[in-house]
Amino acid sequence: MNPHQVDAALFALKAPYAKGVLLADEVGLGKTIEAGLVMSQKWAEQKQRILLVVPASLRKQWQQELFDKFSLRSRILESKTYNEMRKAGQARPFEVGGGVLISSYEFAARKAEEIRAVPWDLVVFDEAHRLRNVHRKNTAKGAKALKHAVDGRFKILLTATPLQNSLMELFGIVSMIDDTHFGGENAFRAQYAGAATSPASQEMLRERLKLVCHRTLRRQVQEAGHINFRQRHAVTFQFEPYDQETRLYEMLSEYLQDPGTIAYGGRTNALVVLQARKSLGSSTFAVARYLDTLLGRLRLKQRPTAGMTDDFEDTFDEERESEEDDDDADTDVVDPVQLAAEIALVEAMRDLAQDIGVNAKGEKLIHNLPEVLDRIKAKGGQRKAVIFTESVRTQKYLHQLLTDHGYEGRIVVMNGSNGDDESRAIYGSWKERHSGTDRISGSKTADMKAAIVESFKSDDKTILIATESGAEGINLQFCSLLINYDLPWNPQRVEQRIGRCHRYGQLVDVTVVNMLNMKNRAEARIHQLLEQKLHLFDGVFGSSDEVLGILTDGIDFEKEVLRIMQKCRSDEQADREFDELTARIQDSIDADLEEARAKVLENMDADVVAKLHRRNEALAQILPEFKQRLLMVAKGELPDAEFPTPDSENFGWDGKQWTTKWPLADENDWQFFRVNEGLGDELIERAKARTVPDGAEIVRFDPAAYPYAGQLGGVPELSGQSGWLRAFKATMPTPGAEREEVIVIAETDGGEMVKPQVCDKMMMAPAQSLGSTANDIPHDRLSQLQDFEFGHFSERVKQENYAWLIEEEERLGRYARDMEIEIEAQIATLDLELKDLQRQKLSPSLSMEEKVAVMRDIRKRETARDDLKMSQFEAKKAVNKDIGEKLDAFSTLLDQQPRLEEMFTLRWSVEPGAMAAARAKAQ
Repeated sequence: MNPHQVDAALFALKAPYAKGVLLADEVGLGKTIEAGLVMSQKWAEQKQRILLVVPASLRKQWQQELFDKFSLRSRILESKTYNEMRKAGQARPFEVGGGVLISSYEFAARKAEEIRAVPWDLVVFDEAHRLRNVHRKNTAKGAKALKHAVDGRFKILLTATPLQNSLMELFGIVSMIDDTHFGGENAFRAQYAGAATSPASQEMLRERLKLVCHRTLRRQVQEAGHINFRQRHAVTFQFEPYDQETRLYEMLSEYLQDPGTIAYGGRTNALVVLQARKSLGSSTFAVARYLDTLLGRLRLKQRPTAGMTDDFEDTFDEERESEEDDDDADTDVVDPVQLAAEIALVEAMRDLAQDIGVNAKGEKLIHNLPEVLDRIKAKGGQRKAVIFTESVRTQKYLHQLLTDHGYEGRIVVMNGSNGDDESRAIYGSWKERHSGTDRISGSKTADMKAAIVESFKSDDKTILIATESGAEGINLQFCSLLINYDLPWNPQRVEQRIGRCHRYGQLVDVTVVNMLNMKNRAEARIHQLLEQKLHLFDGVFGSSDEVLGILTDGIDFEKEVLRIMQKCRSDEQADREFDELTARIQDSIDADLEEARAKVLENMDADVVAKLHRRNEALAQILPEFKQRLLMVAKGELPDAEFPTPDSENFGWDGKQWTTKWPLADENDWQFFRVNEGLGDELIERAKARTVPDGAEIVRFDPAAYPYAGQLGGVPELSGQSGWLRAFKATMPTPGAEREEVIVIAETDGGEMVKPQVCDKMMMAPAQSLGSTANDIPHDRLSQLQDFEFGHFSERVKQENYAWLIEEEERLGRYARDMEIEIEAQIATLDLELKDLQRQKLSPSLSMEEKVAVMRDIRKRETARDDLKMSQFEAKKAVNKDIGEKLDAFSTLLDQQPRLEEMFTLRWSVEPGAMAAARAKAQ
């Protein structure tokens, strides 16, 4: 957990009147962690109706991250699980609790009305730049449906690119959060995005965005010294396919390009052809599998579909579901002679593919792999490589090839099922090894992945061969060599692959190897585009924010490449088409508003770095103390727990080792001891449930026995003194929630008040109970101190409430002014239209009927103009009503009576060394 992530989470949690926030940290700074912190806080507050909307390809990754880092369980709701739940009698699948609900954008948009019916406590949108055109007319239907579905719910939008080509995109994305933050489009354009904009207007926009948008840059975090980013480096393994491979490629490519075939001619959708193209780019073994399946469908007079083979597991992304054909759909009536000829052609290609026993690409991999592994080892990395392929059949081929060339017993595989004997054995051994621990999640898919990753991490494994779907959601930062055996055309998938290794926690630079067919000009151009224009394979973060923003829909990019591959019959034609595609992308990259982005979205580096330093200092103090308090609960509730040393963060209990250090738990297969799950949660609830006896406990505190670094500030100064102490819980209402604090007050027998912060530190000191007393408790004096401290607490909360109210009043006032500008702009447009109509009315060329029609049009526009003028007052009236309602609600808050709940009263003394003396006497 880094300071900038805590900063962003606190920003999202700070203002009770806010309808949501935009967290816009640059790529690589951990917006997942920021959102996870907020979700964890909401969950702890029992606000557990949480919806997470993400790109389909990131669903499993989010699910794994939430469980690994926050102990938040989640479920993915998609077409399959949704239909299963409906069949099982669950009429409203979106309302089933038990964890965070994860949905893709596409599925959520289709089920918008069902989502709208749920009173969500929090809605999170990842890659939220997909929503920035929500304000535009006749476009972004899915975004509009989602906006309607979550209207009135608190939202967090995560994106590194809220502003790409136009400042109007900021208007769109903020309107997704709150329609009343800015006025209408015309007002925004007139003030901030039009020709009349100035440095002053940009500064005004920046001030207004500060309430809703939080952005930290990589250079700011790096300057603060909190993250040491690693580079990625590109390496290319060039190869030339053998003659038989080239012949197979040309035959199948020509077949796919033929518009008159039974299988692919006519209405076949692009995804079916894309699957065939994928097999061509993978291996002849993948091609053989695909053609064999295609042959079976042709013999049944059925068209090929995207679901006809299980070889390419990523076919069923949510965004593609609507484009797939029905698997059982028959073709139209076909010519039997043509069908026989086509079957013979496919048989010939299938037989050719099956006859090819050696692939040049595989041979090149075997030849170059030892050298690149040596280089990784020389620069401090582990001798490990993850090899990605899109094909399960190619995965099997690579496993056998590597086994035959010296890697036997050193390979693990990962795919969507992992049904092979070796994977089952690894899984069985993993389950036995971790039986009874929190490493077992209960989800076989997640646990299988954990078992495979743990096996790959061990010293005796060198190679992980992974498919796309298999590797979703896994972290491989201990591996710094990634090989794209076949390269997806979707840049987002390439970035996700590299992100498995090139991520926070990686200790050495990452090497990205791409296999390049020198005889395939089109695929060479794809590689060139991804490497030289999109910069996916090199630099500190790969693609820049601008590029990632442009490529918001990798499927469209894929289809564009497919169109070129299908259309072009020569290298020259392919070159021209790729030049045009490159130019279009480059134009988009060059059209950014980098200067405006910096002025509007970014705070001064010096200010941000200073703030991050202050946040880091606070965390350095708070987090250790937080863990110390948790360990003190363990010592109090588990008297038989074994701590190696008094200040140890590890302890043994019930035959297991427990620790508050997550990396230590991970490395040693210990239990992670934390507040919100398992033993930690159980002990806290047990301690809270204890009843306090009547009277007052007599307690002797010994600050000298405090085992942790740092002093219990102010407590040693009370040495030799005694007095009375009381703890109470204070509850104050705030907008949308209640504010609770435990306050400790005390005084000495000499009548001096002990500061509450010293009282709090005293309660952290080791202590002994010396019995109890019901006599001489100074109730009146303790009540006076309690009222005094509660007064400070309630005044502080009231001041915070008032500051939020002032902020909201100012925001709504600016909105009212925006609406005036918006309506004036609309009136001005109508005035121009009326002038034009008045001229038309006087035109001698118009017939009487046409002049009457113009006069009717004039009346309509004049009425519309009058209505707009009236609406200016209505808009101002509505805003004033909103402000008035908030003032009334605030007054009601002030009138509400706070609640005080006494927790316990102590008769205290402070005697450093008392516990050591007692132990010595006992011995």
